[in-house]
Amino acid sequence: MKKYFIAAAAFCCITGGSFAQEATPPKNTNPISKSRILAVDSAVVTKHQVTIKGKVVPYTATAGSMPIWDNDGRPVAGVFYTYYEREDVTDRASRPLVISFNGGPGTPSVWMEIGYTGPRLLNIDNEGYPVQPYGMKDNENSILDIADIVYLDPVNTGYSRIVDKGTPGSKFFGVNEDIKYLAEWINTFVTRKNRWASPKFLIGESYGTTRASGLALELQDSQWMYLNGVILVSPTDLGIERSGPVQAALKVPYFAATAWYHKTLAPEYQQKDLTAFLPEVETFTINELIPALSRGGFLDDAQRSAMAAKMAKYTGISEKVIMQNNLDVSYNLFWKELLRDKGYTIGRLDSRYKGIDRQLGGDGPDYNAELVAWLHAFTPSMNIYLRNELNYKTDLKYNMFGSVWPWDDKNNHVGENLRQAIAQNPYLHLLIQSGYYDGACDYFNAKYSMWQLDPSGRLKDRLKWEGYKSGHMMYLRKEDLAVAAESLRNFIKESIPKAGTPAKY
Repeated sequence: MKKYFIAAAAFCCITGGSFAQEATPPKNTNPISKSRILAVDSAVVTKHQVTIKGKVVPYTATAGSMPIWDNDGRPVAGVFYTYYEREDVTDRASRPLVISFNGGPGTPSVWMEIGYTGPRLLNIDNEGYPVQPYGMKDNENSILDIADIVYLDPVNTGYSRIVDKGTPGSKFFGVNEDIKYLAEWINTFVTRKNRWASPKFLIGESYGTTRASGLALELQDSQWMYLNGVILVSPTDLGIERSGPVQAALKVPYFAATAWYHKTLAPEYQQKDLTAFLPEVETFTINELIPALSRGGFLDDAQRSAMAAKMAKYTGISEKVIMQNNLDVSYNLFWKELLRDKGYTIGRLDSRYKGIDRQLGGDGPDYNAELVAWLHAFTPSMNIYLRNELNYKTDLKYNMFGSVWPWDDKNNHVGENLRQAIAQNPYLHLLIQSGYYDGACDYFNAKYSMWQLDPSGRLKDRLKWEGYKSGHMMYLRKEDLAVAAESLRNFIKESIPKAGTPAKY
């Protein structure tokens, strides 16, 4: 990447009463730096270029913060963002805008920004493991060639902060509170950047899929902003009900994928490709396991033994352990049990990763091996990138995980909200991307969510699911990054109607 000049920092002071003293950093030559107080309305602009698909793409990067206001128009918090805008574009009105965020809740947008869609990519190996020296390189698969992108960090993540001590965290920390204030922020951003005419897309990962699904309707209902697409990467349950036998059974295909990866299955399954093997397990789960579990303690002994035997064949867990757990092995126990005899645990968010516990006994891992590895790779890279390349210099700590607790998770109906948004807006399309080895937001539960999203089946032509041979952040695997990014590129193009096509049924 070539950075060919840096623009001067733009800084707007907050005025009015004692609050101004609270929010305004000390005066110095660069108001953003040398302070642990967020410059609530500020930006640093730099210019760069990147080669994507063999073509040079010049772009402007803006790193800054924009306010969240209370009902009296006073800034109470600042949301940090990075905005990438391609420069050699003559028709900005027809150029897509992608609004991106990650999950947690409590994490910033760092993961997809420097791991998936942004113009710069962190230095990791081909399977996503950290390597030294830390640093950045061009992302030849970035979607910046076809869309501008803004990454935003919810309050208390990244550099985003509450700046009014009188404003409680409960204003921001909850399913519906999160959606409401971010919808207001997006409205301000779109207005300031003059992007109302642009086709708009939301992409969220993990808890960010809860956020994106709720925002799809909130933006329509409260901001009168209509989207062309929503992309859910490793989606949560989206508030869609699943309990009892359904909840117990749906995790089995993920168990099978993980067992296949670690080669703990019989040769008849190991010799098949993963995508050829999994349909058999999925059919068993829907047609046999859910009905069997529905009988509970009244399932006869012969059927119970037959179910345990099949589950053992598919999951690599012994019949004895399966029977001891009434045909319902928990995720935690699975992560501990699968490679127990080899001395390893496996990762929650990506079961390709292995960990070592204090003892072989127990019913769950001591730590999340994959998350430790990701924090190892992403934290230095993002801090280096923001300070050295985007020239955003501050003494604030960049929160890879920020305090957002207690989090109000009641009244989570975002799946239904997303259905309503799609039904009301004939332009709106949905793409779901999942990793087969993700045990936090597993791929078969993602499929189930898509199936249940629209019980009528009348919207299914606008709903699409894709699977990848990696985990929660499937893009960390180099092979999957290229395929997944190309899928995003195609989805964005295909979700924009031809000029003059009306939004009607």
